[in-house]
Amino acid sequence: MDKSVIAEQEAPEEPSRSDIRVNHITLEQPWEWLDKGWHDMIRARKYSLPYGAVVVLISGLITLGLMNEGLNFIVPFLVAGFYLVAPIVGLGLYQMSARLEKNEPLHFCHFLEAWKGNQAQLGVITAGLLIIMQLWMMSNFVLFALLYTGMHPPLENFFATVFLSGENNLFAFASLGVGFVLAWLAFAISAISVPMILDRDVDGFTAIRTSVKAVLENWQPMTLWAALIVMFVALGLMSFYIGLFVALPLIGHATWHAYRDIVPQD
Repeated sequence: MDKSVIAEQEAPEEPSRSDIRVNHITLEQPWEWLDKGWHDMIRARKYSLPYGAVVVLISGLITLGLMNEGLNFIVPFLVAGFYLVAPIVGLGLYQMSARLEKNEPLHFCHFLEAWKGNQAQLGVITAGLLIIMQLWMMSNFVLFALLYTGMHPPLENFFATVFLSGENNLFAFASLGVGFVLAWLAFAISAISVPMILDRDVDGFTAIRTSVKAVLENWQPMTLWAALIVMFVALGLMSFYIGLFVALPLIGHATWHAYRDIVPQD
């Protein structure tokens, strides 16, 4: 037999770059990620807090623009959709934590730095999340037209009128059901995929598969982590976005440490 054939048979197979392992984590680790995220936010406060302030400002301007156009009923659904695109919004915060980890100096425009580093693969995940966002908005427009009766309620009474009055239970349950499915899908594909693309030479689909694998194999702690994200961001949203000034940097920095614990560095 040819020696080259023998050598090829005896040589161990190289692991595929797409077969990335994930660690099994505990229920205590999401709390540790918040603690580490808090310390990163304090260390990078000159950059991470202004980052949160910019998000608050943009969110407020979009809301005011919709209200001035008489599109108040869109605002609650758009606010809920913030959860779907937040993983990309936090891109610059992951970059800050990566620099802090390496003791590298920080500067402004970390979002642009991170985006330019691998914009093609980040674009894959961004496109996926925007598609989910569009599905969320379109589904609610259809449900609103089919199941809601009456004029559009004013924004200040929207939630109470539509979801708590008992007069629109079918619409409320349908909207919450669609939202839950889309939110779970968005969380599964983006839980660690964006920080992973920043840190490794992987394609977007590999990062998405790894993120879904991490969520499915660690469903209990990752469910807790998703609940914590929902809670902190909800507090920020309910304070007329002002709370996002702190909530977004905290969750963004913590997400970097979640990625570090879940995906082995080897």
